[in-house]
Amino acid sequence: HLAELLKRTAIHGESNSALIIGPRGSGKTQLMCHVLEKLMEVKQVRENFLQVHLNGLLQTNDKIALKEITKQLNLENVVGDKVFGSFAENLAFLLEALKRGDRAHSCPVLFVLEEFDLFVYHKNQTLLYNLFDVSQSAQTPIAVIGLTCRLDILELLEKRVKSRFSHRQIYLINSFDFKKYINICKEQLSLPPEFPEKNFAQKWNKNIQSLFEDQTVQDVLQNQFHYSKDLRSLYMLLMLALSSITVSHPYISTSDILEASKLCRVDSRANIVHGLSVLEFCLIIAMKHLNDIYEGEPFNFQMVYNEYQKFVQRKAHTVYSFEKPVVMKAFERLQQLELIKPVERLSLCAQKEYLLMKLLLDNNQIMDAVQVYPNCPTDVKQWATSSLN
Repeated sequence: HLAELLKRTAIHGESNSALIIGPRGSGKTQLMCHVLEKLMEVKQVRENFLQVHLNGLLQTNDKIALKEITKQLNLENVVGDKVFGSFAENLAFLLEALKRGDRAHSCPVLFVLEEFDLFVYHKNQTLLYNLFDVSQSAQTPIAVIGLTCRLDILELLEKRVKSRFSHRQIYLINSFDFKKYINICKEQLSLPPEFPEKNFAQKWNKNIQSLFEDQTVQDVLQNQFHYSKDLRSLYMLLMLALSSITVSHPYISTSDILEASKLCRVDSRANIVHGLSVLEFCLIIAMKHLNDIYEGEPFNFQMVYNEYQKFVQRKAHTVYSFEKPVVMKAFERLQQLELIKPVERLSLCAQKEYLLMKLLLDNNQIMDAVQVYPNCPTDVKQWATSSLN
């Protein structure tokens, strides 16, 4: 369907637009590359087809996107790698270049927008509006193909943009089951028959076969399968397991897979907690208790400070008391590390002490961090595990 769509643009000068929608790792980009590869085998297409590839992660606003389009199309206001002119001039120039053409004489242009949903958040959706507008009119033949993992993408488009989109949608899904998932693992790790060391290859493949029959390994892969069917995350897991191979340890073992799984599932926020000072860690515990008491309601610095002071007064003989400005500095650092965040937008007139905040760690993450926190004082540990309810 996609190949037919692009062929009509490339050969017959028919403008089209479509969205390819599917979860990450379902093969959207691969499908696009495969279709383009097949198309480029046709001589008429190869000589007469321009491509522009944009990515929402790289082209974060319309100005950068326009410069990239102008550069990829080799238009006249490009000298070397530099694109000249303001945003308005570039837009007018590009539209003029596209609108001056007609179906009979112009070179067809394909626009591939990866992470299409990020282009939706650009101001007034100017780029999308103009691309879809050209694709709807009898000007330069263009095809606009968007790739996204958001199912609600059409609801994010403005009315004027939506009315110019053809509403063609191609859905992709990961349809394989766990058995196929295991076979993919085996295929990725098995050595091919043409491997020069036949004897080693035979032993290796036999080891891989028995490895995936192990119940522990199957449990790890079952968790990974339910967590994400994205094959890229599976390849990452297998790559980490492979990296543990040495001359003295030439085959993958069950423990390698378990270790790799732990590394893949590492909680980045919990890791940040391990690097906090004792004062910052105490503030996190004070926030945990406030969450327990007020059932997750937002808190401010003053409430956290009062909670911390109660603890210090109870344990005055073992815990060092800090001045309020020092505690405030620790509180601000937790905000910079994004372990807490303001509930409302920051305003200039609001007092810092009374800004409502929300803790971005759950109780399990905090309790896990307490267990592995280096040289955690016993009183702090007891305070964390005690419940004020």
